[in-house]
Amino acid sequence: MKTCKKSVLALSIQASLLAAAVGLSPALFAQESDKDQAAEETKLERIMVTAQKRVQSTQEVPISIATLSGEKFDALFAGGEDIQALSGKIPGLYAESSNGRAAPRFYIRGLGNTDFDLAASQPVSVIMDDVVMENVILKSFPLFDIEQAEVIRGPQGTLFGRNTTAGIVKFNSVKPTQDFEAYTKATVGSFGTINLEGAAGGGLTDELSARISLMNQNRDDWVDNGFTGEKDFTGGHDEKAGRLQFLYDTDAFSALLNVHGRKLDGTSSLFRANILTPGSNELNENYDRDTVYYDKGDGNFQKYDNFGTSLTFEFALKDMTLTMISAMEKADGKGKGDIDGGHRIDANFDNIPEQMGPGFIPFDAVTEDQLNDLEQYTQEIRLASDTNEALEWQVGAFYFDSSFGVTSVDGYYGATTVYHGNESWAVFGQSTYNLTDRWDITGGVRYTYDEKTFWVGQQNVDGFALVTGDASIQNYDPLKVDDGQVSWELSSNYRLTDTTSVFGRVASGFRAQSIQGRDVAFEKAPSVADSETITSFEVGAKSDLLDDSLRLNGALFYYTIDDIQLSAIGGETQGNQLINADKGVGYGFEVDAEWRATKSLVVGGGFSYNNTELKDQNLLVAPCGSGACTPTDPAGGNGLVFIDGNPFPQAPETILTVNARYDIPVSTGEIYIYGDVARQGDTNLFLYESMEYRTNGNFEAGLRIGYLNFDNNYEVALFGRNITDEENLKGAIDFNNLTGFVNEPRIIGVEFKKNFF
Repeated sequence: MKTCKKSVLALSIQASLLAAAVGLSPALFAQESDKDQAAEETKLERIMVTAQKRVQSTQEVPISIATLSGEKFDALFAGGEDIQALSGKIPGLYAESSNGRAAPRFYIRGLGNTDFDLAASQPVSVIMDDVVMENVILKSFPLFDIEQAEVIRGPQGTLFGRNTTAGIVKFNSVKPTQDFEAYTKATVGSFGTINLEGAAGGGLTDELSARISLMNQNRDDWVDNGFTGEKDFTGGHDEKAGRLQFLYDTDAFSALLNVHGRKLDGTSSLFRANILTPGSNELNENYDRDTVYYDKGDGNFQKYDNFGTSLTFEFALKDMTLTMISAMEKADGKGKGDIDGGHRIDANFDNIPEQMGPGFIPFDAVTEDQLNDLEQYTQEIRLASDTNEALEWQVGAFYFDSSFGVTSVDGYYGATTVYHGNESWAVFGQSTYNLTDRWDITGGVRYTYDEKTFWVGQQNVDGFALVTGDASIQNYDPLKVDDGQVSWELSSNYRLTDTTSVFGRVASGFRAQSIQGRDVAFEKAPSVADSETITSFEVGAKSDLLDDSLRLNGALFYYTIDDIQLSAIGGETQGNQLINADKGVGYGFEVDAEWRATKSLVVGGGFSYNNTELKDQNLLVAPCGSGACTPTDPAGGNGLVFIDGNPFPQAPETILTVNARYDIPVSTGEIYIYGDVARQGDTNLFLYESMEYRTNGNFEAGLRIGYLNFDNNYEVALFGRNITDEENLKGAIDFNNLTGFVNEPRIIGVEFKKNFF
């Protein structure tokens, strides 16, 4: 008799129940011999992932994958950090933003997009509960009550079809179960940080269960305004979010409803004028973490609202499972920034040092961006085999539709609203054939059609007319671009032993044409980037060694991108133009490791090396404005420089992460110490290279000392994030002066968590 494989949803729930049962049933271990118990306590747990839209052990999937969950995941967000806290904590994964908490930019294996606009297209997809979050605001949905995060490296254009030439960052929230479980967590920390989080769930009937999850994060304003003398002027945030889920589950059918929302009232990135000195990338005497010097920007405020819902159906058919996922996401909001990072109050533009600062500021720059009525609809249908046969397969279709407006308000040019539309559909299929018990081959193919539209709405140029006396604005015709291409992959996994496997994978990916209309607000034409295609090769090995106490996974990769899409931002032209380079090349490796050295000590971490290079002998871009920085690229005339041979922007050459946990048993539980360190290697901030806009050796460390009471199911911990208060340059504004922005400050706090079962 065949034993049917369970669906992704059912297996995920059963895995959670099993983990909970193991964690709460010490009596089971008491029945084992002391020897068996000691061996079991030094084994690493098996990690399940859904990288191929099936629940599988990460050791069996022929893709380079890293995961974060449980205590390691929670520790990163103890101080109320946003999604960017994942940056550098997983080899090959980097994140940054010049929009504060609201619009993260992810990079995998060096590949990402530095575009700061609200309409930016990204080659890294963020997927939350099986729904793609395409817009940059949707990507920033806060993380709470998360079961696991998966980083799936390399192009994923077969099963995941939204701009996944670089890879995927995937989050799975904790799902409802029939068993009652709940927790509440409270944190108090530096700068008036108060974080509250909780969840509760259980069975309502024999088939229906529910779970509600809530989060509230607060931090007081803590940065002074040195220009006005106002204390505690900016820097805080107030973010609320919630998720409500209902699961109806029978042997033949399940339905999962997910309703979620978020309200953010926070601070955009804090730009700081002239914190770099010409010829150096070190922070200088103009930099003071606790002080900015703003004459505009309204405190760099940031206000965004999100709301979304998804409905997942699963039908158990004969030897098959039918899955349908319908989802809707909405968002709107705005943010404002004093972009020049300082003050200049002289209306005649005379260079009077006493009226500007810190340092020389050629002109005022302040911008407000508004996201108007974002609506995203997605529909996915999959039919997958559900047998024990040698051949496993799945086929499906995907539909995506998105529309929104972006209003840019500038101090000189006034307000301009542009509108973006995107409609896409795809059909796909993938199959795995088990040649033997140890060897399988997987192949997949997907056809994607993508259409983008762009048009200009209302333009208000009163501000520009007052400054220049010229109120003329050019009207641009609506734009429409479309493309359809095939993505494919072929991979194989071979188990050398019961605990060691090797794999190889070749895959292609496709990112459709992109439109950037931000420059219309500054009387320049919109830009269009042609489609980019990637071909990636990787080989790797995955091993559970030393009686399953040491997990060591590694991969080597090489990829080429034809017509790589780039964003030429800022510089002397002060623009935001999409361009294509002939080719981009990347190669390197990543290693993920975890070792349970003893019953009480676990050490983990990893290392990645990414070498990236732009290849286009004729491609020119504008370097920094006003001659502020020191470009090192060859000059190409008209103030432009060649960027052939440069690394990709914001692509760390190396990432090193190390973590360790040591526990000391006590009568009612345990005392533990947990620490983590992340170090970022050479990183170039822009398309061009200069002496100033690069970083090397940025690092952050976290420390947590806690007490777990097993008898009463509670935990109390003292923690620190960025414990050494490192001041790391994260990004810069290069068209006006040597403006930069830095990482989050040190947060020290106390956390209390109580579980209920």
